[in-house]
Amino acid sequence: GKSLSLICGSLTWLKDHEQKLLDEYIEPELESEPEWVLSHVREEKRKSRIQKKVELQARLAKIRAKEQKQKRRYENGQSFYKRQRTETNIEKSCGSNEDAQYLLDDYTSEDESMSSRRGNGLDNGLSDSSLVLLDKLGMLEKPTSNEDDTQQDDGVKIFYCSRTHSQLTQFANEVRRVKIPSSSSSQESEVKGPDIENQIVEETKYLTLGSRKNLCINPQVSKFGSAVAINERCLELQQAKTPLDHKCAFIPKKENEDLVHDFRDHTLANIRDIEDLAVLGKKLGICPYYASRATIKPSEIITLPYPLLLQKNAREALDISLKGHIVIIDEAHNLMDAISSIYSTVVTLSQLKLGRSQIGIYLQKFRNKLKGKNRVYLTQLVRFLDSLVAYLSEKSNPPKVTDGIVSLGELMAGKGVDQINLYKLDQYLTESKLARKVDGYVKSAETGKVGNPSIHASTTPVLIQVQGFLQSLTNPASEGRFFFSRTESDDMCLKYMLLDPIYHFKEIVEEARAVVLAGGTMSPMSDYTNHLLPYVQPHRLTTLSCGHVIPDENLIAWPVARGPTNVEFDFTYEKRNLPSTIDELGRCIMHLCQVIPDGLVIFFPSYAYLEQVTARWKMKIDDKPNIWDQLQIYKALFREVKEGAGVEDVLKAYSSVIESGKGALLLSVVSGKMSEGINFSDKLGRGVVVVGLPFPNFQSAEWKAKLEYVEKSTVSQGKSAADGKSASREFYENACMRAINQSIGRAIRHQKDYASIILLDRRYDTQRIRGKLPGWIQRGLVKDASQKCFAEVTKSLSQFFEVKRDPEH
Repeated sequence: GKSLSLICGSLTWLKDHEQKLLDEYIEPELESEPEWVLSHVREEKRKSRIQKKVELQARLAKIRAKEQKQKRRYENGQSFYKRQRTETNIEKSCGSNEDAQYLLDDYTSEDESMSSRRGNGLDNGLSDSSLVLLDKLGMLEKPTSNEDDTQQDDGVKIFYCSRTHSQLTQFANEVRRVKIPSSSSSQESEVKGPDIENQIVEETKYLTLGSRKNLCINPQVSKFGSAVAINERCLELQQAKTPLDHKCAFIPKKENEDLVHDFRDHTLANIRDIEDLAVLGKKLGICPYYASRATIKPSEIITLPYPLLLQKNAREALDISLKGHIVIIDEAHNLMDAISSIYSTVVTLSQLKLGRSQIGIYLQKFRNKLKGKNRVYLTQLVRFLDSLVAYLSEKSNPPKVTDGIVSLGELMAGKGVDQINLYKLDQYLTESKLARKVDGYVKSAETGKVGNPSIHASTTPVLIQVQGFLQSLTNPASEGRFFFSRTESDDMCLKYMLLDPIYHFKEIVEEARAVVLAGGTMSPMSDYTNHLLPYVQPHRLTTLSCGHVIPDENLIAWPVARGPTNVEFDFTYEKRNLPSTIDELGRCIMHLCQVIPDGLVIFFPSYAYLEQVTARWKMKIDDKPNIWDQLQIYKALFREVKEGAGVEDVLKAYSSVIESGKGALLLSVVSGKMSEGINFSDKLGRGVVVVGLPFPNFQSAEWKAKLEYVEKSTVSQGKSAADGKSASREFYENACMRAINQSIGRAIRHQKDYASIILLDRRYDTQRIRGKLPGWIQRGLVKDASQKCFAEVTKSLSQFFEVKRDPEH
């Protein structure tokens, strides 16, 4: 429902806007002309625009017919298309010159503008002056945008963004279902004539964008696996110094411009997801990563995952401009965390030591061959690494210290480190490709296979991690904080955490015509206005909260404060570990298993607490059956595991048991793998139980910094210290409640669905917490629940499901 609402609403507006432009737009310099002149100009522009649209639609219709014919041939056992040549001579270049390929090129430039030459996706190894001269002479080779000006339409577009490619694929499936009338159907009939079929409906021109890792069709590059390795190898093959017969054969250029046009038209002819684009690129023999750029202008909907939209350098690499366009960000309850995650970095003591060791090995081999700036910057990098290693080594003793805030001065306390220009060092690491060269030489030397980069390129070089942390040191001090902490494997690490997402999102807001944040469970929404969009005037903000599609009688929600033996459910950090509380929780779930049919999903506040609870339930006390065994009498038992990739297997087994007519119980975690993107509809989720409230650990250094930042930013807006305290408390509670609301939202997925929601904790009966639940859940809450015993809970649930099984009862 949400996706279709976004699609229908945005496309309808887009068609209306296009029609308005057809009727009204006049060049500013003509506005003073007589009305009859303006009318004539409008009419000519309208006819020209419509003619172009008709020609494009006719061309796309032919392609659709051709692809349908190919599909029928394939279904009849014939070949779908001729296999394209995909082999290149890259392997030959990999084994040449042995370890000379790992030697750093002479580095002479410190001009930070050099990085701009990579903005078009190329790094051809030439100096800036050479690039300028070649450009003037028209001899600069680069991936052509292949724009056919007679077929381009740079109108308003809809940029739709979600977290993952799988969610974007689901969105593409929804777009396929929608048929929107053309913005100029009546005018088109004048051009096409009344005999043209389907002239009222216009197919949506849709494009999905992805990274090289998703779209690379060169088998000798895509096999590297690592996104960093694929990016670097792709750029390396485009350098001027790369022999012509070793360059990637799929890169768009003037000689294969027709293939780019074919790729554009085939992409627009049908709605394709990211996998379809890769297949199309292989079929046509053209790189879909670069060729898709020529498809941006005529597209109406462009979809892309979070990182490609939220990072400015990613938008620039894809030649995306948001100016004047519509941006829709789905699953926006994740937005602030996503921005923070993208711009936050972590590097461990083990990685720092490994990086330092690798540079030492590299210098033993190449020291005498390095000159000038290479020596200077490698010396600076060694000092930088030594300083970080010394700091973390000191913090690892005593072992009782687990985390804390770090000042920049402490990190840069090593000899001469405070004199390093971090911006230039970062630029050097990027342009010299030092990380890949060092990693390649060391691993090749270790395996004895010097000269074969494929043996090591599937992993990210450790110096890439170091460079990521170095880049964070150049960020404005007000935006984030640095921390040290101890990992689960007892390693020490340094973290940079972005605390203020405002700046990185502000550019998107200011460029776009409109920004829509959408989500099924965005409540409570105050964080978005206070901590993401505080600079936006209230009259420019519009919020819309819709009720659920189900009728009120299809939901029953119980806040439960006491269990079957009247033990209070207090899952605060101080009391949740009490054996009596854990045992009462087990007895409670046993009773719920007996009255809630089919699938029952339990969400725990953390993996650690789930482990503790299951360990207690498996204990035998006084030779009585343990709680774990008793639960399995009523339902088959499944649980989410933190490590490993067994989510699909668990879900498949859970679903299989329920489909066989038996009941199943799934133990999972709030904000875990089962709490987002998975639908427990119908029998899979007749009951959802939330155990406690998953408040983050406010004693951790990171959360102390977050709450302190919220307080200070509130006070800086002219408010009192008390307001700051209140704002930080609100922010803390909202983080907890958004996670809960997201977990609860896994159940009841369509209009005829029904389910029960059980909230186990005395705090759910407080107005402050209840008020942060979505409106549709608040309406389903049982009134005066705190005054009722647990027996009334089970009786109420039994009656609810009895009515659902027999509506006429």
